[in-house]
Amino acid sequence: MTKINVLYASTEGNTISFVEKLKSITEANGDEFSSRLIGDETDYANETEPYIAIVPTYLNGGTGTGPEVTEIFTNALGDYISFGRNSAYLKGIVGSGNRNFNVQFNLTGLRYAQKFGVPMLFAYELRGSQFDAEKVYNIIKPLFGE
Repeated sequence: MTKINVLYASTEGNTISFVEKLKSITEANGDEFSSRLIGDETDYANETEPYIAIVPTYLNGGTGTGPEVTEIFTNALGDYISFGRNSAYLKGIVGSGNRNFNVQFNLTGLRYAQKFGVPMLFAYELRGSQFDAEKVYNIIKPLFGE
């Protein structure tokens, strides 16, 4: 049995919906699933097991991908990953966004992957589909061993 650990940010419920789909698929395959919503009021803790981060894209400013574009609503997750040695346990990023925003789609996920030196594993739109969650499960399961 594989244990899959997920840390995530969610503001409007889209990421929560995706995490629930991923949990369902993980447990249907006989694996264990653990997830934790990280927000502004989350106390910092030292992670001791591998995990992936699921991060939505909420941006402010600019019309492209330059430095004037800043992340909003997901900073608590980035700060949590940066705390102590937590980034050492991060295996990769799954990102989301709205394709209507063109080059800004999944920009936060791409920035997290670059900042923490981990792979950008997958990106889905809004709440993601069941098919997206199945793809993510198949991508991340090997990262957690058997």
